Amino acid sequence: MRRILLSILACLTFVMAEAQIVNRLRVDQETFLKYAYGRMEQFNPANLALADSLYAVGETRNDFRFKCLALSLEMPVRYAQGEYDRMDETAAEIKSLIGERRDSRDFYFPFMHEYCEYLVRIGRAPDAMLEARAMERLASGESRPSGRMYAYRIIGLIQSSRDNSYLAIQNMEKAVRFCREAKAEQDLPTLFILLAQENVKMKDFEQAEKYVVQAEEYQRFFPAIRIKALMTRACLYYAEGDMDTFWKTYETLISDPLYQMQADADSRTGLDISYLRSRGMLEEALAKADALGKERARLESKHGIYAELGTYDKAYDQLRMLMGDKDSTYIKVQNEDLAILDAEMNNAQLREEAQRLKAQNQMTILLGFLVMFVIAFFAILGSQWKLRHNLEEMRKKNNQMLATRRAFQKAMEAKESENDYKIKILQNRKTNMLRL
Repeated sequence: MRRILLSILACLTFVMAEAQIVNRLRVDQETFLKYAYGRMEQFNPANLALADSLYAVGETRNDFRFKCLALSLEMPVRYAQGEYDRMDETAAEIKSLIGERRDSRDFYFPFMHEYCEYLVRIGRAPDAMLEARAMERLASGESRPSGRMYAYRIIGLIQSSRDNSYLAIQNMEKAVRFCREAKAEQDLPTLFILLAQENVKMKDFEQAEKYVVQAEEYQRFFPAIRIKALMTRACLYYAEGDMDTFWKTYETLISDPLYQMQADADSRTGLDISYLRSRGMLEEALAKADALGKERARLESKHGIYAELGTYDKAYDQLRMLMGDKDSTYIKVQNEDLAILDAEMNNAQLREEAQRLKAQNQMTILLGFLVMFVIAFFAILGSQWKLRHNLEEMRKKNNQMLATRRAFQKAMEAKESENDYKIKILQNRKTNMLRL
């Protein structure tokens, strides 16, 4: 029964949004308030109309921000209505809009985290694991601790869904480390709740208590944490066998209006069954168990109740079906791991091929530049040679013209000397004639 309650608490954690709604895409205040109101009731079908209106604005203005907000509102509704293909299409469109935009990572990582949570809930852990590892690589490459926090939290949730609490705790602790590094304190209390739940599964009640206390320190800022913490405490007290404290916690929960608003039906049913069993009301608990949505939770609950009633044949039947379910789950997990490994190997091959093509393109570009350089070099050499040749020819012509000019000048000077000599002779003759 303890495992049923813990599983239901884990499911509740998926549904209850823990982070503050932040205007990460920097739209105008009026648009953001509409979006924030829609996120407060994220599974409300009315959000589809709001999403359509925001998307239309994005189309008109050619602004990816409005489209992203619209798709973010649409995805939870598609999940709640079981339209998983549409949910995948919505996620794919957001990735295409902002996957390469480094300035939108503050929106991208929380959105992908939410999408992965839904994948885990509908039994598509391999897809969630691939997305989480892709997020981790991207965040690591860009030195973004908030992205790594979201990635390791998803991996922790996947391991929790497989009942591998040891690996779940390891990944959640990494998420806490990166959360603090990113100074994203609003995400810490939910991480503490998740760690408390896993420690209860491991029967480390002292450590679970410490994590609950740490989470409760944030409840004045995040009222939803109080309900999560109370439900986790109820699970802890039931597991420890402290029934008096469990009863008091249960009574506090069911009298709190937030409990009805924030806890889903399976979570409330699980607590009701635990309360009825602790009070010895086994027939009522057995009838209540049929209302559990998950088959595994129903089998575990009814097996324990039949055993307490002494109806061992029915308890055995429930146990046999439960073990068959666990065997199929184990086989499914093995197949999931193989699928993840195969996909990552294919992705690695694709990355290697992309790197090879990139290197080939770079080499082609380099060779092109080299050929262009050689051509330009020889063109310059040819131009220089031709220029020198032309200059030499011009120099020769100039020298010839200069020599001709000098010869002409000498001839003119000689002619002038001759003329001067003739003038002097004429003058002498004229003088001699006057004397006679």
